[in-house]
Amino acid sequence: MEHWFEELADHMGEAYLRYSFTKGTVQEIDFLVEELDLPVGARVLDVGCGPGRHCHELARRGFEVVGVDISSAFVKVATERASDLPGATFVRADARDLPFDHPTLAPGFDAVVCLCQGAFGLMTVDGDDRRVLDGIRRALRPGGRFALSAFSAYFSVRYHEAADFDADRGLSHEKTTVKSPDGRDLETILWTGCYTPRELRLLLAETGLEVDAVHSVEPGAYGRRPATIESPEFLVCGRRPG
Repeated sequence: MEHWFEELADHMGEAYLRYSFTKGTVQEIDFLVEELDLPVGARVLDVGCGPGRHCHELARRGFEVVGVDISSAFVKVATERASDLPGATFVRADARDLPFDHPTLAPGFDAVVCLCQGAFGLMTVDGDDRRVLDGIRRALRPGGRFALSAFSAYFSVRYHEAADFDADRGLSHEKTTVKSPDGRDLETILWTGCYTPRELRLLLAETGLEVDAVHSVEPGAYGRRPATIESPEFLVCGRRPG
């Protein structure tokens, strides 16, 4: 269980929640609950949950939520912040190989979310994003719904001037500095897999997942908007057939 992002996440810990892109959690969950038609009490899995912000908001609304992340620091922060939320549970696990024999991860979830490049899109090895999607499919009950965000290849090429784009592999990479909770700097390179809506539909179809819609979104501004080249992310919503 090793991934390049783990060092970054362990360094940031709860400081991750200071970034502006984490401030739209309530709006994002407002949209997802409606879009995925989630009844109160539904069982939801968050793949690549980070410090658990989406899980916490879902648990506050009466959902039974399990969050998984490869970072032990993120899982620790998520668990501590859920001390008054009995509906939220967190497990350290690799999204490429979800341990479905773990009692809290038994398949049959009503919904799975994978947001803000929490797992999907952070994979630099060919085939790893497909492994994440396969885990999502296996976790869902037949007819269960999913929501998956992915960074837009269009936006990366057109606007992301601070990063270099590897056209052959569809990867954006940029040098950046991340801070720890006590202010220590860590210089690193971020790698992000970028996709077009067509690529996402094809990949999901190959995995056995059915796409209902691809929306153009940005953090804190989820909505039903057709895919364009102007938004930084695409949000794919769909279901496991059955």
